[in-house]
Amino acid sequence: MTAKPEHIFDREREWAGLDTFARNAHPGAMLGVVSGRRRQGKSFLLEALAAETGGLYFPAVEATEAVSLRAFTAALVRQGVSVSRPVQSWDDAISLLFSSVTGAPRVAVIDEFPFLVKASPSLPSIIQRELGPGGSGQRSSIRLLLCGSAMSVMGGLLAGQAPLRGRASLELLVRPFGYQDAARFWGAADPELAVLLHSVVGGTPAYRREFVAFDAPDGRADFDPWLWRTVLNPQSPLFREARYLLAEETEIRDPALYHSVLGAIADGNSTNGGISNFVGRKSADITHPLNVLEHAALIAKEADVFRRGRWLYRVTEPLITFYEVVMRPEWYRLESGQAEAVWRDQQADFLSRVVGPHFESLCRSFVLQAGSGLFDTAVGEVGSGVVNDPANRTQIEIDVAVLAPPEPGRPRRLLSLGEVKWGQIMTPQHAARLARARDLLAASFDVSSCTLACYSGAGFSADLRSAAGPRLILVSSDDLYR
Repeated sequence: MTAKPEHIFDREREWAGLDTFARNAHPGAMLGVVSGRRRQGKSFLLEALAAETGGLYFPAVEATEAVSLRAFTAALVRQGVSVSRPVQSWDDAISLLFSSVTGAPRVAVIDEFPFLVKASPSLPSIIQRELGPGGSGQRSSIRLLLCGSAMSVMGGLLAGQAPLRGRASLELLVRPFGYQDAARFWGAADPELAVLLHSVVGGTPAYRREFVAFDAPDGRADFDPWLWRTVLNPQSPLFREARYLLAEETEIRDPALYHSVLGAIADGNSTNGGISNFVGRKSADITHPLNVLEHAALIAKEADVFRRGRWLYRVTEPLITFYEVVMRPEWYRLESGQAEAVWRDQQADFLSRVVGPHFESLCRSFVLQAGSGLFDTAVGEVGSGVVNDPANRTQIEIDVAVLAPPEPGRPRRLLSLGEVKWGQIMTPQHAARLARARDLLAASFDVSSCTLACYSGAGFSADLRSAAGPRLILVSSDDLYR
């Protein structure tokens, strides 16, 4: 295996997948597709791979086809490829690229591939032809990696009737760091600081480096001042980043509508009906924006685990939630340099509407990782949902619902029901509410081994601690990072 450079933090699985693809000795050209939202370190990773293996790395830019072809040809020449005649089209360029690599496998990376496709829509078809029977790829040992951040474009490369469907040997999605890796990356040893920090910047690597010039909070007491000098500072690139994330998606034509949809979800409206009511549009009018935002990986659609057919939406980029809740309502004050005053006014909303829901998602991630270690059996699904309580004419929200894998002919086993509180000490009343939900679900699920779980960032009352046992577990923020 090619050694991963020391300057690349984490990404062991991604590096191993890329290295295996690059060294594959199977005859013939091979195609890989690497995607992921901007700022996740895709280019950083692929440039290092090309450097370590002696391959080609070509970063495309927004330009006309003629300009891009000249730049691509120049990159081939720098790699020692002999160009005997002018390269007039992508037909010539791709054929030349494939023909230049024979013998030992060699990597060629085309980064920001969507820029090239925008100017030359036929490019995927040209690559498909060269990979197919009679194409130059049959005699080549190139390992071609196409990379891009425009998720709608990259997702469509291998979908449906797309020319490259069925041609790729690698499909790698570079995601943000998980919450534990993100804490290590930022040097946040204190769990409370780690949760607060992740609630703002998530696991995006670039936000730790270029965007704040390596400025990280020096302990919990420095978190507020850090916000003032970075995210809430008009001179910081992070200040407008949430707006740019939306503007970069090519399918978005009405930014005001899309910001309103994101704002609705950030405000706690997780259903289609709730979002449409918040925005003031008919439900059918927001279907397309929701689909575009989902394809762009800015929101996720998750099923209510107790009510099939009912979907719940959440924003996947913490910085967008922070912007919609904290920054957007106070934009003009922030632009005028009133960060400290704005933060005093918005801090309560930050804790309740940003950190609270985000801590819920971290707890679900924790359960996915801990799995059988928590419940002594395999975990099949982790999600959230709402349980109707007709007798009390109310609904019980379950923040962390854990189900076993389905077994044919048997009711689904419910492994755990959990409630999450960030800033509130939990008491036996929280456990009683979970027990009520468990009893209501007994008609539809096997609840014989259901464990009740209280997750808290503030702690637990003494009487709740004394009640804890095999069927009632208490999980603190310290446990999430242990």
